[in-house]
Amino acid sequence: MISPCSPPLEPPRAPAPQAPIIPPPPLPPDLRDLTFPPSSSSIQTPIPPPPPMPPPPPAKVFAPPHVFGLEKSQLLKEALEKDGRVPRGREDVQRLLKLHKDRCGLVALWMAGTLLAPHSDIPLERVVQVAMERGYTAQGEMFSVADMGRLAQEALGCQAEVLCGGLGGPNRDHVLQHLVAGHPLLIPYDEDFNHEPCQRKGHKAHWAVSTGVLLGVQAVPGLGYAEDPELPGLFHPEPGMPHQPPSVPEEGSPGAVYLLSKQGKSWHYQLWDYDQVRDSNLQLTDFSPSRAADGREYVVPAGGLQAGLCGQALLLRPQDSSH
Repeated sequence: MISPCSPPLEPPRAPAPQAPIIPPPPLPPDLRDLTFPPSSSSIQTPIPPPPPMPPPPPAKVFAPPHVFGLEKSQLLKEALEKDGRVPRGREDVQRLLKLHKDRCGLVALWMAGTLLAPHSDIPLERVVQVAMERGYTAQGEMFSVADMGRLAQEALGCQAEVLCGGLGGPNRDHVLQHLVAGHPLLIPYDEDFNHEPCQRKGHKAHWAVSTGVLLGVQAVPGLGYAEDPELPGLFHPEPGMPHQPPSVPEEGSPGAVYLLSKQGKSWHYQLWDYDQVRDSNLQLTDFSPSRAADGREYVVPAGGLQAGLCGQALLLRPQDSSH
């Protein structure tokens, strides 16, 4: 069917006869050069490729926290590699730990002594002997920071300062500056299954030695610091170079403050959050019921753990140190 709006169809036409096409004669050779070149509009100019896309902005990388105060010992790298070990006397400590599992406090004190006097040859047995002779311990346990300080002075020949009132508040800067100076710190705390601080009211009371502090800072330190060759973003104070200590984050404010610590029963250094150590140290109030019922003798000061350990720590310095 054809729509009425469609134009009428025309009958097909027969093709008209075409004359033969005779090609024009070729131009003489001398006229070929006179032919006009094609117009510029007919030339296909190649389109240049688009400019390369700008590189994506670099991803924001958060550098590891800054380390300060470890110029006197090379324990930081061991800690971050989770393979820190006491510099000397490993076999001696292993033998004693197998025989006397409750002597973590005396082991921690002996480890601190190897940092205070690296070239001394005080054996661990000597520390244990003095502690027992003075009546500070019966099984190797140490439930008094004051007794630990007296033992340190006699057995190691070092300065000992008993810190009371906890690791927070006005004591915080004092503790951090002590570690910045490269001196060890002995801390009683409740030990979790992985040796880290926890809160068990003193039922898991143990000792740890801290030998440095890890501080997170907002900017790369200036002169006097060298970046660790194996850990980018980690800076050490250069020995013998003047340097300004970084500002310590205030208590309760955002900022990374970690203690480089080792528990007396472990060969591995760990980084412990400062506030967790502070809180664990502040709640050492009760003697362990399992120890009280095991039939063994322990030396516990008058007032129990509340008087002997709670909120206390021991700052150790070489005998010839002025600060």
